[in-house]
Amino acid sequence: MQHSVWVVEVVSSDLEVATSKLFDRVPAEVLPKQFSFRRIWQGKGAQTAASKVFMATDNDAAPIICLFIQEQKKLLSVRLQSLELNNEILFDIKPDMSWSISAIAAAPVIVTRPGVKVGLLPFGDIIALTAENTLLLYSGKQCLCRYMLPPFLKPLEIAPALQDLKIVGLADAVEGRVNVIANNGEIFRCTLRRTPSSSLANDCITAMAEGLTPSFYNHFVIRLWGDGDSAYLADADSSVDSEWESFRSVILQMCGKSRHSTDRVSDSLSRSSWEFLVNSNFHKNYSKSNFIIGISPRTPVMGSDSPKLYADGGQNTEKSFYFELLTETLDSLHAVYENLKLNILRKRDLGHLVVLLCDVSGFLGEESYMDHYIRDFPGLSKKFGTCRASFSYKTPPSLFRWLEYCLQHGCGSAGMCDLPPLIQKDGSSAVSWARKIVSFYSVLCGAEQLGKELSSGVYCKIATGSFSTKEELTVLAMVGESFGLQQLDLLPPGVSLPLRHALDTCREAPPTDWPAAAYILLGREDLTLSCLAHSSNSKELEPHTSMGLISMSTPYMLHVDPVTIPSSISETTEYAKLEDTDSADGSIVDGMEHIFNASTQLRYGRDLRLNEVRRLLCSARPVAIQTPVNPTASDQDLQQAQLWQLAQRTTSLPVGRGAFTLATTSTLLTEAITVPKLILAGRLPAQQNATVNLDPNIRNIQELKSWPEFHNAVAAGLRLAPIQGKMSRTWIMYNKPEEPNAIHAGLLFALGLHGHLRVLTIADVYTYLQQVSDFNKLVLSSVLKLEHESTTVGLMLGLAASYRGSMEPAISKSLYVHILARHPSSYPEFELPTLLQSAALMSLGLLYEGSAHPQTMQILLGEIGRRSGGDNVLEREGYAVAAGFSLGLVALGRGEDVLGSMDTLVDRLIQYVNGKELHNMMDGTPVNVDVTAPGAIIALALMYLKTESEVVVSRLSIPHTHFDLQYVRPDFILLRVIARNLIMWSRVHPTEDWIQSQIPEIVQNGVKCFGDEMGDSDEMDSEAFVQAYVNIVAGACVSLGLRFAGTRDGNAQELLYSYAVYFLNEIKPVSATSKHTLPKGLSRFVDRGTLETCLHLVVLSLSVVMAGSGDLQTFRLLRFLRSRNSADGSVNYGTQMAVSLAIGFLFLGGGMRTFSTSKSSIATLLITLYPRLPTGPNDNRCHLQLKALRVCGPRYWPQVTELNPEGDKNDPFNSGVIYVKRKVGACSYVDDPIGCQSLLSRAMHKVFGTPNLRASTPSNSSSCAVTVDQLVSTFSSDPSLIAFAQLCSDPSWNSKSDADFQEFCLQVLFECVSKDRPALLQVYLSLYTTVGSMADRVTSETSFPGDSLFLSSLKLALAYNEAILNGRLAAIRGGIIQSTFLCSLQKRVEELLNCSPAFRNSLCNYLKSGQWPAEGSQEGKLSVILSWYLQWYGVPAPSVIKAAVEKIKPIPTSSSVPFLHLLLPRTHTRAVKEMHNFLFSSSI
Repeated sequence: MQHSVWVVEVVSSDLEVATSKLFDRVPAEVLPKQFSFRRIWQGKGAQTAASKVFMATDNDAAPIICLFIQEQKKLLSVRLQSLELNNEILFDIKPDMSWSISAIAAAPVIVTRPGVKVGLLPFGDIIALTAENTLLLYSGKQCLCRYMLPPFLKPLEIAPALQDLKIVGLADAVEGRVNVIANNGEIFRCTLRRTPSSSLANDCITAMAEGLTPSFYNHFVIRLWGDGDSAYLADADSSVDSEWESFRSVILQMCGKSRHSTDRVSDSLSRSSWEFLVNSNFHKNYSKSNFIIGISPRTPVMGSDSPKLYADGGQNTEKSFYFELLTETLDSLHAVYENLKLNILRKRDLGHLVVLLCDVSGFLGEESYMDHYIRDFPGLSKKFGTCRASFSYKTPPSLFRWLEYCLQHGCGSAGMCDLPPLIQKDGSSAVSWARKIVSFYSVLCGAEQLGKELSSGVYCKIATGSFSTKEELTVLAMVGESFGLQQLDLLPPGVSLPLRHALDTCREAPPTDWPAAAYILLGREDLTLSCLAHSSNSKELEPHTSMGLISMSTPYMLHVDPVTIPSSISETTEYAKLEDTDSADGSIVDGMEHIFNASTQLRYGRDLRLNEVRRLLCSARPVAIQTPVNPTASDQDLQQAQLWQLAQRTTSLPVGRGAFTLATTSTLLTEAITVPKLILAGRLPAQQNATVNLDPNIRNIQELKSWPEFHNAVAAGLRLAPIQGKMSRTWIMYNKPEEPNAIHAGLLFALGLHGHLRVLTIADVYTYLQQVSDFNKLVLSSVLKLEHESTTVGLMLGLAASYRGSMEPAISKSLYVHILARHPSSYPEFELPTLLQSAALMSLGLLYEGSAHPQTMQILLGEIGRRSGGDNVLEREGYAVAAGFSLGLVALGRGEDVLGSMDTLVDRLIQYVNGKELHNMMDGTPVNVDVTAPGAIIALALMYLKTESEVVVSRLSIPHTHFDLQYVRPDFILLRVIARNLIMWSRVHPTEDWIQSQIPEIVQNGVKCFGDEMGDSDEMDSEAFVQAYVNIVAGACVSLGLRFAGTRDGNAQELLYSYAVYFLNEIKPVSATSKHTLPKGLSRFVDRGTLETCLHLVVLSLSVVMAGSGDLQTFRLLRFLRSRNSADGSVNYGTQMAVSLAIGFLFLGGGMRTFSTSKSSIATLLITLYPRLPTGPNDNRCHLQLKALRVCGPRYWPQVTELNPEGDKNDPFNSGVIYVKRKVGACSYVDDPIGCQSLLSRAMHKVFGTPNLRASTPSNSSSCAVTVDQLVSTFSSDPSLIAFAQLCSDPSWNSKSDADFQEFCLQVLFECVSKDRPALLQVYLSLYTTVGSMADRVTSETSFPGDSLFLSSLKLALAYNEAILNGRLAAIRGGIIQSTFLCSLQKRVEELLNCSPAFRNSLCNYLKSGQWPAEGSQEGKLSVILSWYLQWYGVPAPSVIKAAVEKIKPIPTSSSVPFLHLLLPRTHTRAVKEMHNFLFSSSI
């Protein structure tokens, strides 16, 4: 049996294959290729095939193929050698690259380098079970350590036969876990300890794995896992400190090995040939490169008589090996040290690591490294002092020095020697934090992109998106590296400033094609929402996007600005638990199949009217489109146009079907509700009924179907007959989908209209609202946004209908949450769609119907005139109408008995109607009567319903002068007519004379002469007369319909039918005979849309009168109106909905039900017949015709939205919302129309300018303190600013802090709030307290231990300020932090560093000999000040100074300052002068 390894290579291109003979036999969809197989290794000697084959990794990261041969009980390993040639990787195996290990079982595991990958595969080790029942861990061919079963697994008090527990097999290895099979049949799942719990030890080990050469790292691993103090490997509960001490002891052992090897000399000479070979020069070189493969240096191989010559050679080799190992170790651990300095939360780890680095650098004689560490931690000078013997003049890399020089002179001038080599290594995880910071600074300071690598030598991932400045590219780099606001807060303040500057620079006008995570990083939640809404329309969103966005946010802001997205968005609506509506026999379920029963059979017999109604109201099958047999391209466009017109009709059908099937069927509580489909497709009879769909590239189909799906589900729910007793709560919850959708929303509304939602508990209600709220955070597309809004609408209206007139407190509270005006001042401000607010108002009216609750009435009165605060000002009129209806319902028909003491309420409503000298109650601004009048008229009509109040009717007069006709809108005249007649209920008569009595004399005279002879009447007056006339007649017809609703009154029917024909003839002549002598030629003076509205209002009124009758004459009229096309009339969604609803009314409840004329019923009918027909299912009343939308002005963050072609489904306006973000402290244009005030600055200056603010106490100025606290929470929702403001307002804090610090805190608070830069609070306080602590340490009598790392951060802040002032960083409005503040800090630090006599002596000793001050309290303080001085002025290490002095001394000169400047360019002038004074003055 032979085992072999083969390499598969592609040997032919697609072009060659295309010309080969095999091409004809290859399917077209398959990409053909030819391969060659080449054997690169073959093994012999096995009788059977290998039982297991797996991959592992050698110690130098080379791949290994392992073959476990059970028969021979050995593991055969073959090492692959890769060679890159012409951009292709070639594999080969040399004869000496295979070995075997004795084992009875083996498995691949990941233990030693869990974070390291070799290509796409992880770094793999081998766990082997030997015949001696020992588990050995191998890395390549090197055995690292032995594993033993824990003692608690071995039985203690059992039979002797069972005491000998042995391992007999290994199985199911996954990463660092493996199943160990014992001889007693038990299987233990064992975890091999891998990475330490100590993050510091883990970082250091990873850095050494990535930075050391393979042979050095393998030797380190042997010591760490083998003979080192690795007890923590066997102890699962080992502490973090013990892990670090174990790692540290291994490093120190290597240092001791290096030191002691020079003192250890053999006294004798070995005469054997083997020992001669071991001590030869060949063995020296071999051991240097392959030390771990040879004999362990700890093994005593020399005899007692070895000669001293050979012994010296062996020991020198060992010393050289350890010296190079420790040198590479120092480089790797120093990279970790520099990496940790950039994380303010790793200072404790930094303190542990610096002690170890001082030990290593001391052993190696690296004076510059030792000096570098003592400068950061001056307390170490007592223990380490300075190196006594310097073997190297290498300058340690310094990231802070590189970052500072990068800001001062640009990325191209920054020295590469200041970057640790490990940072420039691609894929290094140990120092990835530092690599990211270096890459960001590189991009910001002008580095060039060279593929994935930058010109600074580091790698950087950059997110996709356009950019025109270095700052914009920096933001994309931060997004690409997943570096968010959480990570930014972990940087030292000075390091973070340039990056925060880049974010602030791009915040105002970022490019429009950036990913959503970039806008989160900038703090532009408005652009984030718009971006996500657009993305959800255009493509399916990736599942990990949500986590990406969260990572970009600060943790304490996640609850304030939640921005997440759904995992997927489907083009079709999911019905959750709703059953499939296709029946088994293939027929289509249209929601009306149950209408034919015994009752209808008795009622209609063989009459086919119900069949025709079912056909007309069916929306579950494609509609027929008339086209030629062989259509052309233009015919296809015509198909789409026809289909769009028919779609308007199809989406309106559920409204009529709900009335037609009202309470006509019952359902079992064990069944789900069946909702028919809503099909917008068409069929082509001329082409064998081929199906044609609406083109989604032209129309947004899903948005078109959103609210129709809601109505479709309402219709399905309304067909349920009243159930005896309570409906089961479980049945309602059973139909609840996992995610809210429009269908379930409609079902909720329908069940509420039947009164069934009373079975829901208040917990169920809030569960629904919470589900919708969570879905709101997840879903940002326009379609799904409508679906979750519809759920809230359906739930609120359904609950209000179920609890109608009960004033239930729990339901009332849930409704008031959605009315922003009722939120207390302390309630967090948030935006709520106007649609939801309007639904909440309407629900409130139903809940309080007939109660005349005074407080509720006052609230609703205010809402009629309240300025818009929602997301869509264009829906403001609907909001006012909802408030008007709600107010009317609360005081329904109560009239004078309740309102006698509330004359001001009626007066206010009349003012809302007339609008003369009317101002808003809240802010005194003029009220828009066009918005308030409809709601006020409706409110008065319902409040005085059937009260016959002459006083109120007189105040709702119909215009009777030319001026009034020009002043009052014609559609408002229609509402006034309806309101007057509802109040004067008993005076409404179904006669022609009564209708004519509604028309003022001036209007009658104005329209009397219309026809061929018009006289000299002014055209403008004629238009006013005709507009008033048609609206008055339509209003009178609606009044008749309400007055005689469900009565089937013959006079009312005849009168309304004649007026319907009259309006129809005015639009397009259809009948030549009419017994009424009504004015003709109205269409010349009134638009067609108005005539269509009046026509359909009259038709609806006629169907209300004839409700449930199935009147044939009325039905024929409705069929005719439904059959009209766009050429016959203005056909749109509103008119089609009116016809559909009229058909449903005419056959109400399958012809078995009719309407009541009670006050409650009339109010509900008035809501249904409100005389304004929508233009579409999602009608927003106004449509912008623009190419782009710009948000401009100083009060809002600017934004540019490019609009897509008309009808594009990705059009940002399809959602109905454009997200904007107002700047902190800016007034809205409602509050400040001309821009003469700023709430924030006015209030802040008033509060912070209080003279006695410093001494504020609860007794003398508590109001001021509270004002500061509340003021910040009013203008900012940032938790950090609010918490800090509460601290500043705490009286106990005033007594603990000095006055200057309190004043500084208040100024910083104002700066951060006013400029909307909350993150700078941390920066300001950190820099201020840094300098303050320096002053305390200088003036204190005792020495404070600590570090000097803060100075490097402060120097970076000053370098940033200098870059701003010199123009190296773009700054339109200056830096993000005040320049005067940074300059004052600089001046204060230099004052603290003024040389005292004692400090001058310490500085002199340091410059001359490199000595730090001796031990002692005063000397400890001098060490701290000396470290500050050396870092602040950039003084190099003593060895560098010494080398510079040696170069200058031979030069005859009167001053060494110019030469020192030339040799030490990064050293401050002040320090250079001190060098001159101390080092050259005595010799000159």
